[in-house]
Amino acid sequence: MTRLYDDPATFTEDMVAGFVAANPGYVREVRGGVVRARRARRGKVAVVTGGGSGHYPAFCGVVGPGFADGAVIGNIFTSPSAEDAYSVAKAADTGAGVVFSFGNYAGDNMNFGLAVERLRREGIAAHNVVVTDDVASASAADIGKRRGVVGDFVVFKVASAAAEEGYAFDEVVRVAEHANDRTRSLGVAFDGCTLPGSPEPLFEVPDGRMGLGLGIHGEPGVSEVDMPSAADLARTLVDGVLAEAPEAPGTRRVAAILNGLGATKYEELFVVWKTASRLLAEAGVEVVEPEVGELVTSLDMAGCSLTLTWLDPELERLWSAPADSPAYRKGSIVESDADDEIVEEAAEVVAEATAVAPQVGQETTRLVVTGLRSLSELLHAAEDELGRLDAVAGDGDHGRGMSRGSGAALEAGERAAGEGAGPAAVLMAAGDEWAAKAGGTSGALWGAGLRSFGDLLPDDREVTASDLLAGARAALEAVQRLGRAEAGDKTLVDALIPFVDTLDAAIRDGAEAGAAVRKAAAEATAAAERTAELTPRTGRARPLAERSVGTPDPGATSLAMALNRTVDVLGGQELDSTEVK
Repeated sequence: MTRLYDDPATFTEDMVAGFVAANPGYVREVRGGVVRARRARRGKVAVVTGGGSGHYPAFCGVVGPGFADGAVIGNIFTSPSAEDAYSVAKAADTGAGVVFSFGNYAGDNMNFGLAVERLRREGIAAHNVVVTDDVASASAADIGKRRGVVGDFVVFKVASAAAEEGYAFDEVVRVAEHANDRTRSLGVAFDGCTLPGSPEPLFEVPDGRMGLGLGIHGEPGVSEVDMPSAADLARTLVDGVLAEAPEAPGTRRVAAILNGLGATKYEELFVVWKTASRLLAEAGVEVVEPEVGELVTSLDMAGCSLTLTWLDPELERLWSAPADSPAYRKGSIVESDADDEIVEEAAEVVAEATAVAPQVGQETTRLVVTGLRSLSELLHAAEDELGRLDAVAGDGDHGRGMSRGSGAALEAGERAAGEGAGPAAVLMAAGDEWAAKAGGTSGALWGAGLRSFGDLLPDDREVTASDLLAGARAALEAVQRLGRAEAGDKTLVDALIPFVDTLDAAIRDGAEAGAAVRKAAAEATAAAERTAELTPRTGRARPLAERSVGTPDPGATSLAMALNRTVDVLGGQELDSTEVK
């Protein structure tokens, strides 16, 4: 159980502050994460790792000479926001571009992808290398859908060593993707992990049983088997990974990591490695500089995993290259002449509108802020409920992310309104801050949806039913474009599409605007409940799809809750039922 914290809501921020205070010679804090305390030489490609926190030493623990230039740190098991990834990249860049690397999760793909687009617009070379090493999460035929687990560490190390050697941008990308192609992992869990402040673990493994094929975000294994001896576990891991060996002719040399997930003692790992190393040798596999210990954890999860990377001479040299970081040191590294200039943290570029709203829009602005406040109260109260829904087949962080995101949106909305902004600018500021503070897939989607909706609200007249419908359509379009989800994928889209369609039909049938919104929210609620019948086809729940059948999607559920609360706030408000645009 995770016992030591001050406020569960600020656990990540408190952890980062302590980590920086403990390692001032290695790292300094910037918005969204950390970068090297002493900037790398000018013209070196920057390698930036990232993802949710809860995995130390990954990701911030490997920032330093010979390893990463920066780490983007999201909330526990939650992808960092696009704004945070952009901020860390700007602080780490020395003029040769930024290579991001992270595990294959929907929120990370989305937010790092947005950061790459923004960097490229500014003329900075940027690229994402996505790690897909977990053999249990998808078949070999769908290798691109596999999760990134402890293979992250190998890919980060190889890419960082290449950049340190002076590889050009495209060559760093090439060798990192090559390392990923040759890396395979398989993990097991003996017991689940517990989020700070939570009374129970995200999942439990029955006594005498073991979860096979776990994730590193609190996801349970894809199946359960009887608890084996250390020797039998070693055979399960070795056989499972070797069966997935990539086509790598001419090499039998591998990098190997036997990784502890947070609560498995080093002594236990050594007992397992005793047999695993023998089995690998008997299979004709020669291990190069093995690592046995905790490199990618999952808070206090009990379990372990085996990772193998099939080496060629280039990969072997980069795997063996020296590194010096707070949590991982190898060999002796001599820094070349570095740029001693410490870059200032990148200034925020999202400008808040400060023009005074016309008198006619002030009442709408007040209503928007009231709605944001009510939404924040609702989602804060529902945090545990939404977390339990998410833990069935996901990582259990949805409730916390929605609570943080809505709270940040309220603060941003109140600030913008206090500076005289109109309803459109208030909602756009709220959306941007929701995405920045919530992180994860839902944070990015809610941020984009609020911004798109707000962009169509008028500041110079009263809001009409047509405006509400146009905004809802724009929000749906933004969410689908960014999340690439369709009806039936078991996401929030399964509630948002019926809301928009019902709102459209009700207004066209002549319904009063308030009644139309109420009817649409009711249909969204029914649609969210029907997602219990669906099997997820995207996102973190996909590898454990069958477990989620019978449980409604947490994203669809929270959206329906929010839409119904919006109806409550709008109660008694008169909206013009003008012709639908």
